[in-house]
Amino acid sequence: MNYPQLLSPVLNFLHCPTPEAWIEKARQPEHLPLLLTDHLVCELKAAQTAMFFIRKYVADKTSAQALLDWLKPYEDFTFREGADPDFIALHKTLSKSVMPKTDNAWGKQLIDSMVLLIKEELHHFWQVREIMVARNIPYVKITASRYAKSLLGETRTHEPVMLVDKLICGAYIEARSCERFAALAPHLDDELQKFYLSLLRSEARHYQDYLALAEQIAGRDISDRVRFFGEVEAALISSPDSEFRFHSGVPV
Repeated sequence: MNYPQLLSPVLNFLHCPTPEAWIEKARQPEHLPLLLTDHLVCELKAAQTAMFFIRKYVADKTSAQALLDWLKPYEDFTFREGADPDFIALHKTLSKSVMPKTDNAWGKQLIDSMVLLIKEELHHFWQVREIMVARNIPYVKITASRYAKSLLGETRTHEPVMLVDKLICGAYIEARSCERFAALAPHLDDELQKFYLSLLRSEARHYQDYLALAEQIAGRDISDRVRFFGEVEAALISSPDSEFRFHSGVPV
């Protein structure tokens, strides 16, 4: 895999690199359990976000409930101390055939992009969980970072521009994940380094999918909003942060 070529558009899209202070803290072995735990939760939240877009903007009541039921075992484990999901069985049941149907052009694109994203994010969830089990790292609930909530707090509150803004936020979250995987990988052991580098291709594509959908739905140039959220995102990443998480800012 040509990592520099893959990362180049991601680095150009983001308005700042990950601060060295974050990398220095993240590379310390005692922080690995927290980092893996937050990574696990982030993968589920990414899948939830994609599922939200399908349910809110495309699905009817019946299919929306079916999608909620399908994701419930993952949410029960992560947020309600439930049992480990049956990853293999659940993965096989999610397909485009169970998704809602639409004749709307952007709706079809949204379903195609989000279904693939959901499957990949939950596969990554499974992979992180396997790594944690193999290393005897128990799953313990943790608080969320300020990052995603702060980004989404800047979205406009009427449609369709709210959807456009949320998709742009999704693009920045995915791009930052990709950049952090690459920044962190050289400082990890061989197994984790290989794992994080393996995630780069899908994460790099995810941010592009979000941007393409935002442009399609807006039907006009959205560079001003992309630049606005880029500045918000960079401020969160480069400013002091009292909590250490996968998307946190400069450690205090």
